[in-house]
Amino acid sequence: MRLMADAEESKSLEIRKLQNALEEMQLESDAAKALALKEKEANLVLRNKLEVATNQSSALEESYVKIQDLTRENQSLKISVESLEKKVADTHRELVISQNETDERLRKVKEVESNIAQLQETVHRLEEKLSNLESENQVLRQQALVVSPTNGLTNHATPMILQKTPEAQQVSQGSQHSMFDSSIDSQIIKVRSNSLSDTKLQSRFSIERQQENQRALVKCVIQDVGFSNDKPVAACIIYKCLLQWHAFEAEITPVFDHIIQTIGLIIEEKDDNDALSYWLSNTSTLIFLLQRNLKPSGVSTTPQRRYPGSVTLIGRMTQGFKSPSNHGSSGTGGTFGAHEGIQQVEAKYPAILFKQQVTTYLEKIYGILRENVKKDIGPLLSLCIQAPRMSRASMSKGSRSPNMIGATQQVLSSHWHSIIKILNSLLSKLRANHVPPLLVCKLFTQVFSFINVQLFNSLLLRRECCSFSNGEYIKSGLAELEQWICEASEQYAGTSWDELRYIRQAVGFLVIHQKAKKTLDEIMQDICPVLTVQQLYRISTMYWDDKYGTQSVSREVFASMKMMMTRSSQNASANTFLLDDDTSIPFSVDELTKGMSDVDLSDVETPPLLRDISAFHFLQENT
Repeated sequence: MRLMADAEESKSLEIRKLQNALEEMQLESDAAKALALKEKEANLVLRNKLEVATNQSSALEESYVKIQDLTRENQSLKISVESLEKKVADTHRELVISQNETDERLRKVKEVESNIAQLQETVHRLEEKLSNLESENQVLRQQALVVSPTNGLTNHATPMILQKTPEAQQVSQGSQHSMFDSSIDSQIIKVRSNSLSDTKLQSRFSIERQQENQRALVKCVIQDVGFSNDKPVAACIIYKCLLQWHAFEAEITPVFDHIIQTIGLIIEEKDDNDALSYWLSNTSTLIFLLQRNLKPSGVSTTPQRRYPGSVTLIGRMTQGFKSPSNHGSSGTGGTFGAHEGIQQVEAKYPAILFKQQVTTYLEKIYGILRENVKKDIGPLLSLCIQAPRMSRASMSKGSRSPNMIGATQQVLSSHWHSIIKILNSLLSKLRANHVPPLLVCKLFTQVFSFINVQLFNSLLLRRECCSFSNGEYIKSGLAELEQWICEASEQYAGTSWDELRYIRQAVGFLVIHQKAKKTLDEIMQDICPVLTVQQLYRISTMYWDDKYGTQSVSREVFASMKMMMTRSSQNASANTFLLDDDTSIPFSVDELTKGMSDVDLSDVETPPLLRDISAFHFLQENT
């Protein structure tokens, strides 16, 4: 029994083991089925991905082909854009060149128009001179027709005899009174001859007295009689004496010659700028009085064609004389009769000639004064165009000790300070002598034009001057001139700063940095707009940097300059690069008259030399 029980237990154990094993196998089978299912699903996913990848690869291949096509199109477009950019750059360069040529041609056209205007003015001046010569000849012919004093006496006496002769004939008809009448005639002739001899004596005495008065006037004028209420006394008393003596209305008078000879002798001392300034003030005031208060008498009998802005001696005078009523009512000074002590006078030929001579001396004095200033400034300008070697060496070597810097600055500014000193001296003399501001302004404008011409021409002719450090040296000097102009005010300096535009722009080109990066358009329009291509090419080729070692403009700019110069080489005036000095007289009598204030002769004090002379007491009547 026990064995059967053991056998059953063992069987049950084996059965449980087999059931466990079967369960395990069942589990393993289920796991294998699940794994197979997962692998099937994974394979399905992979198959789908493979199909998608296959589709994508075909799409990518198509995209790659399209990209290659687009790349080729982009390359062709790049080539087209580059060619277009090159064409645009060439077109812009040609446009700039053509624009510069147009500006140059416009400038030349303006110059030609100016020359034509000058030629027309010259022709008009000659026409005026010819017309005035004809008028003068006509006046002289009329004077020649006037009977001389001896003939006048004969002709005067003859009518009296002829007037008596018919009466005598009427009385003597049938009577005995003919002898009585003839004796009466002889007595009348004797009385008339005695009265004529007395008239000659009185005329001789009057002439001697006039000569004494003229000598007294000349003796007074030849001295420096100064100014009265800011008006030159000499000019005022000359005009008042000529007006009192009726010299303007005389057909023949030597007083004008005496005054002109006196002025000529005084201005022979050409080196005395103070005396020249004094007589510049007097002659301008005298011209003002003559221009405003004289009108011609029988000078012109035929109408003349007039051009605006005439600057001739005769033309300026006749333009001021031809319409006194209009002139008096214009805005330049009011009516002549409204000024106390001044009246409008009909001037004969000697007075007109005297005014021309005074105008000539006025222009001569102005020219001498201008040349004296140029003579003083000229040697200093030759020193101002190039910096001293000591200063250039200190700049290049970098020596920066305080003593060296002070000495260098003193050397750099000494020449410019000398020029400033000359300008200050001239301005003080002109103002002390009450020279009209218009003349002062014109004088300084021409002086600064001379400075511009000398510095600019020297810069273009000397390569050692076209350096960076030298440009800084000239620039510092120009700054001092600018300060002087500002202190002198526009009333006396006028447009003097504009007259330095050539040297200012040339110096600005020398000291500018990175010249190689500047285009020709930038240089000609922004940096140096007034300089011509020839002048720019000259400066660019001679430029050298002794301070930083930089280069001049680029090769492209040089090529463009050469191209422009080649195109303009046909014009002879375009080949020169130097400036010309202006030596003309920059003002006219009309301009001077309009620019001066009215002169009141009533408040001019009489000089001590004439106060005690009875013939000149009229000078004190209105004072």
